[in-house]
Amino acid sequence: MTDSAAPILEHSRPMPRLRGRHGLVWLVFACLVALVIAAPVFAILVNLARPATEVWQHLISTVLPEMLLNTVLLMIGVGLGAMAVGTGCAWLVTMTEFPGRRLLSWALFLPLAMPAYVSAFIYSDLLQFAGPVQTGLRRLFGWQRGDYWFPDFMSLQGAIALFIFSFYPYVFMLARAAFLDQSVCVLEVGRTLGLGPWARFRRIALPLARPMIAGGVALVLMETLADFGAVSWLGVPTFTTAIYRTWFGMGDVTAAAQLAAMLLIFVLAVVMLERAGRQAKRFHHTSARTRPLPLRPLSAPTATLAILACALPILIGFALPGGWLLHLALNEGDGFSISRLAGFAANSFVLAGIAAVILIAVALGLAYTHRLVPSRLGNWMIRLATMGYAVPGSVIAIGVVLPLAAVDHALNALTGSLFGKGPGLLLSGTVIALFYAYLVRFLAVAFNTVDGGLHRIRPSLDQAARVLGETPLGVIRRVHAPLLRGSLLTAAMLVFVDVLKELPATMIVRPFDFDTLAVRVYQLASDERLAEASTGALIIVAVSLIPVIWLHHVVARSRPGESETDAA
Repeated sequence: MTDSAAPILEHSRPMPRLRGRHGLVWLVFACLVALVIAAPVFAILVNLARPATEVWQHLISTVLPEMLLNTVLLMIGVGLGAMAVGTGCAWLVTMTEFPGRRLLSWALFLPLAMPAYVSAFIYSDLLQFAGPVQTGLRRLFGWQRGDYWFPDFMSLQGAIALFIFSFYPYVFMLARAAFLDQSVCVLEVGRTLGLGPWARFRRIALPLARPMIAGGVALVLMETLADFGAVSWLGVPTFTTAIYRTWFGMGDVTAAAQLAAMLLIFVLAVVMLERAGRQAKRFHHTSARTRPLPLRPLSAPTATLAILACALPILIGFALPGGWLLHLALNEGDGFSISRLAGFAANSFVLAGIAAVILIAVALGLAYTHRLVPSRLGNWMIRLATMGYAVPGSVIAIGVVLPLAAVDHALNALTGSLFGKGPGLLLSGTVIALFYAYLVRFLAVAFNTVDGGLHRIRPSLDQAARVLGETPLGVIRRVHAPLLRGSLLTAAMLVFVDVLKELPATMIVRPFDFDTLAVRVYQLASDERLAEASTGALIIVAVSLIPVIWLHHVVARSRPGESETDAA
């Protein structure tokens, strides 16, 4: 047996299992979490069986066909565009060498820090008739209204372009990780068979990376379907905008829930297609030995094109909206007092911090269930509990409010019959409902990160600690806790920023007169007070940069043989 085989055999040893009463406790915990997470989804789907209301019939005869068409066109356009931009940039910065490659490989993550609805506000301000771009063109060429054609950003085409450059980093991140994982031996075989660089990419590297790219495209499509702020501002009718207007504008909860159920079916179809595609296309390395991928130097003209190709998504997705946002914040900023803005920021940070603690605690419980009580039932419960990330925030909001409102009505009816007076709304319309929505929406983010960190702890460490007399809690405290510190920090950071940027669920579920930075930015920008919204938006973007930088560091370290200096 060689030394290199030892770690592989050590990882293959069975996980320590808990049996009897302790194992049952972990399984019951997983089942309860799964039921809590699944309740909003079931509450939405139940509404499909209810008779159609007049509002629903009106929607079917007027805007529903347009919403369906817009949703399909958005999915096709954004999916194809993000796949092309993300995969192309990932190949260039991973497989080729040109000036500025390391800087660009880091900067290509930056659009993840810019919420799509903020970019929509910025570009509509820049590209409108009275904006700086068209005003500069008229001054430069002496044009008048009607003398020139300019693309309409407030359109379906504008939404597609916006989402492509906002969401392509999901594809870039996974495609780059897939390319970094590929063995140089495979590409060298292609070279010996006479394949050029383009042919090796198309016939070898791309098929090997196809499952990861499909996963990135699925994330892009789910983010597109979940968006509310951008499509609402751009005037593109979609399911999310219709759900909000049907509920708050027409006051028909049943019709809004039925729209949410249709959107949920769309999302589930995307998830099923992505999983089916990954199962149908499986590619594996036949050797466990890999060498660092050699970077192919590019000639000066080709390097210039590569720099432009990688810099353009950064410019459109982050630099231009971020620069204009900074300009507005420095020159005008928020019209309210600093204390008023600090109140909105405090609401956001407190919500995000408490939500991060709650989600990390629940994710830890599920991760230990997965580790200590491996079973088919436990795996299904965990899968059910982590399905919320695929569900749009507007759907989760309605799904959360419906069961909580039913509980509130039941409690009020019971206390009213007993004491003659009900307590009012205890759950729905409170911060409790908001935390519930965040738990359903972002538990998958926390669980995947924590479970990945726990999976990297070898079972032999648990067994050695138990042999030395440690209790199960002692193993967790003295062995797992230090090793999980990085994963827990990463999970908390990702959840914190996701909650900070979240808009549709917060707008629908939040208590009366309780606004966050995201809600305030949307409300001010919707009232065409973008300069006042710039300060809050800049705070969101600045905080969101922290996990983006960390994310690049994690992906960059996966390159075999890359130094810490290069990774930074």
